[in-house]
Amino acid sequence: MLEAATLLIFPLCLSIAAISDLMTMTIPNRVSLALAVSFMALAPFSGLPLSALGMHLAGATIVFCACFLFFALNVMGGGDAKLLAAAALWFGFDSSLVEFLVYVAFIGGILTFLIVMLRSQATSIMAIGLPLPNSLLVAKKIPYGIAIAIGGVMAFPSSPLLIAATGSMS
Repeated sequence: MLEAATLLIFPLCLSIAAISDLMTMTIPNRVSLALAVSFMALAPFSGLPLSALGMHLAGATIVFCACFLFFALNVMGGGDAKLLAAAALWFGFDSSLVEFLVYVAFIGGILTFLIVMLRSQATSIMAIGLPLPNSLLVAKKIPYGIAIAIGGVMAFPSSPLLIAATGSMS
């Protein structure tokens, strides 16, 4: 049961966040809250040591502070900041967090480039009637929750919680 919950909750929450961000340019607070609460509920039963739990909290806190700064500078949306910090909680404060953040940055760069290219052709795309969400064609912001979700799923196999809950990655 623990393994199933650990394997399911993280990707499911990220998928919900990505779809919501794509369709509405918002990430519901309940998704980030579900990620954080689920981690805190699963971690003690997964065999993760208390010291590791503290490192997970430290990593998420650092990511949250950096994201808060980006939000204050109007570089990042609030939903993206909360989602990134809640997802970071699952990676701790070691190389898996760095892996996660690198994936998010790389996918985010590709996503931003593709959306800018799409928006440069928005009038043509709308004229031929392609059914694309407004977030891709006319919004001023980038639905970065998509990049966070893809990066999170790519890095998830290295999550210390997943490794602890499943026993190993064999």
